[in-house]
Amino acid sequence: MASYRPEHANPAARRPRPVVLLMLAFFALQLLIFLSFRAVRPPPAPASSAPAADTAAAVPVLASAPARRDGNGSSCGGELVYVYDLPAAFNEDLLRMCDKLAPMYSLCPYLANDGLGLPAGGTNLSSLLPRELLGSWYASDQFALEHIVRRRLLSHRCRTADPARAAAFFVPFYAGLAVGRHLWAPNATGADRDRDCAALLTWLHAQPWYRRSRGWDHFIALGRITWDFRRTSDDAWGGSFLTMPGVANITRLVIERDPWDDMDVGVPYPTGFHPRAAADVRAWQRHVARRPRPMLFAFAGAPRSAIRGDFRALLLGECQAAGTACGALDCAEGRCIRNNALVMELFMGARFCLQPRGDSFTRRSLFDCMVAGAVPVLFWRRSAYRQYGWYLPVGDGREAEWSVFIDREKLRAGNLTVRGVLAAIPEPRVRLMRERVVEMIPRLVYAAADGGEGLGGGMEDAVDVMVDGMLRRVAEQRPRWRPT
Repeated sequence: MASYRPEHANPAARRPRPVVLLMLAFFALQLLIFLSFRAVRPPPAPASSAPAADTAAAVPVLASAPARRDGNGSSCGGELVYVYDLPAAFNEDLLRMCDKLAPMYSLCPYLANDGLGLPAGGTNLSSLLPRELLGSWYASDQFALEHIVRRRLLSHRCRTADPARAAAFFVPFYAGLAVGRHLWAPNATGADRDRDCAALLTWLHAQPWYRRSRGWDHFIALGRITWDFRRTSDDAWGGSFLTMPGVANITRLVIERDPWDDMDVGVPYPTGFHPRAAADVRAWQRHVARRPRPMLFAFAGAPRSAIRGDFRALLLGECQAAGTACGALDCAEGRCIRNNALVMELFMGARFCLQPRGDSFTRRSLFDCMVAGAVPVLFWRRSAYRQYGWYLPVGDGREAEWSVFIDREKLRAGNLTVRGVLAAIPEPRVRLMRERVVEMIPRLVYAAADGGEGLGGGMEDAVDVMVDGMLRRVAEQRPRWRPT
C-alpha cells in the first residue's frame, strides 16, 4: 500500500536568528495594541419601549471580508476544483424541458441567462433600483441554484480542467429539476422520480476519481430542499436520491439542509441580485444603507388557513395591530413568486422583517430580507442558525449581531408582542445590526461575473464561500480515504 510522507524541511531554516525574533516580538506588540483598542466598545444605550427614529442614512457600508490568498495571489489556497463533463441528459437536456418542469407556470424565463432569469430592466423592479445597477438584477427563481452554481464554477479561478490536479470534484447534475418535474405529475411513480438520480450514480461510480475516494472529495448542488430527496416510502413525497447507495460520502450543498446529516451544507437561496463586480455590490450596499425605512417591521407571506393555530396568520394579525409601524404583503396564490419586486419594496422600507418557517423551515424570503438591508426576525432556530454555518455567523451569541430571535410560544400565549420586542431594542443596537447585515450581503448573493476573478477586489460571493468551504472540508476528510 502506498505511503504518503511529508518532506522534511531544511533543519537550518528552522533555527530563527536573533533579528528575526526581535522583529516578531515587535509585530506581536503592535498586534496586541491593535486588538486592545478594537475590543473597547461603547456601552449600550438604555432600552426604550418607543420606536426609535430611523437613522438609515447614517449607516456606513462595511468592507467584505477579504478572500483567502496563497503565495500566487489566488484565493484557492493552492487547491483546485474539477467540474465533471456530464452527459447532457443530466443537465442541458433538462433545461430544454423548461416548459414542462413546473405545473403552474413555465420555468423558461427563470432559467434563462444561465439560470439568472430575465433581466430586471423593464420589470417592476426597475423603479426600485438605481439606474446603474439595473444590469445586476434578474427575475431569478428560488430553485435555480444548480444551474447558477455550475455556470460560476465553469469560469471560477479555482477550476482546473485536469482532474489529476484537483482536490475537489463538482458533479453538475440538476437533481432538483430532474425530481421536480415529477413532483406534481398525477401519474408519476417513485421510480419516475428516482430514474435520473439512479442513472447519474451509475455513471459517477464508474469514474476513477470517484472510486479513488469513494466520494469524500465530491460535491453537488441541489436546487430544492433536502426533504425533496429523502422519500421514505414509494408513495411518499419527493425522490430518494439522498438515501441511495453511493451518496453517503458526497457533500450536498442545499438551500435547506437536514440538521442531522453532516454531509448536507446549507447555502443561500438565489435572490434577484447578481452583481457583475465588487463595485456593484458596494453601490447596492450604499443604496440600502441610506434608504429611508419608515416602518419598524414588515412581513411577506401567505396565511395557512387549513393549519390549526396558523403562526403566519398570527403574525399578520400582529402586523395589522401595529398600524403604520408594520407593512404586510399577502403572498397567496404565488403573488410574490410572480412579482418579487413587491417583496423587495416592502423589505427596503422596514428596519426588521419577520421570517417564520414556510412549507419547510427555511424560505427565500430570509435572503431577500437581508439583501434589502433589513434585520431578520426568526422564530425557529432551524430557519437559519442550524442551516447556514458557512455564511451566517452563529455560536457564542453571534446570531444577535445580525438577527432577532423571538420565542414563538410566548407570542402565541400573548406574553409579548412583536412590536414590543422590536421597539425596545435601542437605536444604536439596531444600527449595529443593520451594519452587520449590509456587510454580509456579498457572501449571500451569486455573482453574474464572467471570468476567473469573480467580483474582484478580494470580495467573495456565495460560490467563492462555497468553494473555500469545500476545499477546507476535503482537507479535513482526506485522512479518512487517503492510503497511509
